[in-house]
Amino acid sequence: MPLEIVRNDITKMAVDAIVNAANSSLLGGGGVDGSIHRAAGSGLLEECKTLGGCKTGDAKLTGGYDLPCKYVIHTVGPRWMGGHLGEKELLRSCYQKSLHLAKEKNCETVAFPLISSGAYGYPKDQALKVAIDTIGDFLLTHDMTVYLVIFDRAAYQIGEKLFSAIVEYIDDHYVDAYTDYRLERTRMVFPQEASFSTSRAPEPPAFAAPQAMPMSAEAGLDEKLKQIDESFSEMLLRKIDEKGMADADCYKKANIDRKLFSKIRSDAHYRPSKPTAIAFAIALELPLAETKDLLMKAGFALSHSNKFDIIIEYFISKGNYNIFEINEALFAFDQSLLGA
Repeated sequence: MPLEIVRNDITKMAVDAIVNAANSSLLGGGGVDGSIHRAAGSGLLEECKTLGGCKTGDAKLTGGYDLPCKYVIHTVGPRWMGGHLGEKELLRSCYQKSLHLAKEKNCETVAFPLISSGAYGYPKDQALKVAIDTIGDFLLTHDMTVYLVIFDRAAYQIGEKLFSAIVEYIDDHYVDAYTDYRLERTRMVFPQEASFSTSRAPEPPAFAAPQAMPMSAEAGLDEKLKQIDESFSEMLLRKIDEKGMADADCYKKANIDRKLFSKIRSDAHYRPSKPTAIAFAIALELPLAETKDLLMKAGFALSHSNKFDIIIEYFISKGNYNIFEINEALFAFDQSLLGA
């Protein structure tokens, strides 16, 4: 998928370019910077000596040497000074400059660490937000696969307010699912006691001869009948047309690779994975009922016994269709990410 959050050692990423969270000298240091220099070998340091350092918010490129990548892009993140000295703009610039350098070198795959979130003290949840937003904006207009590489759980943190809201939503809806199940069992075992009304069911209406439908109603019915037999691909393409979206706008908002979208467009019987199907529903900004309809065409459903499904429902209910923010939360809860 175009943006993927992974747990890994960035020095092990076999990509076109990795990004080094460097200091301004570019001569190596601690953390990610030191790890990259050690893994690359002495050639990297020798080339860095010729670059004359790097300003905060800027980026410079070298070879990859002994690393499993062609290039290392060195960028200097800001030190956290309370958030009122332009730290956010400088951090955003780190990602932007690095991505544009990668694009100039025709890189198709790039791996980033979470810049400034270590020794430079940038709050991890805010550093993550800047990274996701900036990379996400870039990918809406460029074709590239970007990895945000997290070394361990301690290095990853979404906002406490969002995390707490999702936890509460999950807890509430797990309870609802259990209550619904218990009520259904009651109806099965004690059908009379479970009834909330003792009144008789209304008598069925007297038979009436069918009335002829107007032509416009017949046409509408024909269209509905056609939609019943639609495959997932056919329904997806119809929805894209109805929204007035270009194909590229849709698959980029869905965090879907262009090659996969081409397969879906050319195969009327394509069966996507559940995260892929949901990704398109998010890109199309479908309400919950229409999301369920699209999922049903792919053979899936949303369930209140599934944490992944409840998180998706949470974001749709809040009207938040930013797939990169949704993936932020899914990763925090150890769930599959949306896209393909």
